[in-house]
Amino acid sequence: MSLRTLFTKKALTRASGLGPLAAAAGDRGLGLGLGQARGLTAASLPDLPYDYGALEPAISGEIMRLHHQRHHQAYVTNYNNALEQLEAAVAKGDAPAVVRLQGAIKFNGGGHINHSIFWNNLKPVKEGGGEPPHSALGWAIDTDFGSLEALVQKMNAEGAALQGSGWVWLALDKGSKKLSVETTANQDPLVTKGLHMVPLLGIDVWEHAYYLQYKNVRPDYLKNIWDVINWKYASEVYEKETA
Repeated sequence: MSLRTLFTKKALTRASGLGPLAAAAGDRGLGLGLGQARGLTAASLPDLPYDYGALEPAISGEIMRLHHQRHHQAYVTNYNNALEQLEAAVAKGDAPAVVRLQGAIKFNGGGHINHSIFWNNLKPVKEGGGEPPHSALGWAIDTDFGSLEALVQKMNAEGAALQGSGWVWLALDKGSKKLSVETTANQDPLVTKGLHMVPLLGIDVWEHAYYLQYKNVRPDYLKNIWDVINWKYASEVYEKETA
């Protein structure tokens, strides 16, 4: 069987990494902006649901603008470029090129998925950012961590201890219905921990997320970001996935 036959449209979506990543991230409000590009799913930069300066003083408008316009846009651009190269490699039956492209697809596709979740995990204080979760998610946090304060302390500790760059997540195990705190390196999305893991809340601990404001003091960034966490969004994802 030829390589072209093996890589059907569905298989190409899986190979690109975006199909399962998007599924694991959830389809609610990710801003993926997916469109068909010669049989492959291309990504687009989502609009933010708030102004760049709306999260101040927790996160400066300058950081948000650069983070969104430069860093997230770069992941989108590089992901789409890699998909075009993948399509060409498949058309030519170039198996080594297909394998070689997987790193770029995973890194940039993961960066796009992670940041699309991150923007929805944030909300201005005047719009309810930082208000603690209630109902089902609040009860689940108390059950699995003891209290919201204990969860925040655990995520801050694991995020601060993460070597290099990466993400710290509040995750839902769809199988056990239990919550856990997970970390992923670089731009690895939570799906790399298993397809059963659903991200409810992700915090970017790459330096580009905080350095202009907090310098190298990552713990201060982690302490202050809770003032603008969108618990309503996390609660809606939790309720949908546990229904």
